[in-house]
Amino acid sequence: MINRNSNHYYLGSDILKYSDRRECIYNRIKNSYDHPTVETIYMDVRKQIPNISLGTVYRNLNQLVEIGYIRKISNIGNEAHYDKIEPHDHMYCFKCKKIIDLKIDMFYGLEQTFEQTSGNRILSHELLFTGICKQCRKKEEI
Repeated sequence: MINRNSNHYYLGSDILKYSDRRECIYNRIKNSYDHPTVETIYMDVRKQIPNISLGTVYRNLNQLVEIGYIRKISNIGNEAHYDKIEPHDHMYCFKCKKIIDLKIDMFYGLEQTFEQTSGNRILSHELLFTGICKQCRKKEEI
């Protein structure tokens, strides 16, 4: 997604100048499955860029969300979480507070079906299940 040859991030007509801080933040999210919060991203990125500020992390996360490189999950708990852009849905365990990625085949094609039956144009969807994850259920059985 980052076009290093031109030192810009592109999404359609939106252009954002390349920055090593933004790339480090982007890579932290792109290469993980833990749906980090701003604070977690900040602490991890500081290991590579010790002088980065929390404000810089917030600003770059907002820019990356705005141009569509990452997504913000804000309907879970009190803090926003960040995730890579790829087709998948989530389950939130209200016991351990984990967000679990779900790839459910039966939902692929759902957007096209909805568009055909409703006449609306769907750009994306978010599906969130809430409940108790497998690990927490096993703990309950003990």
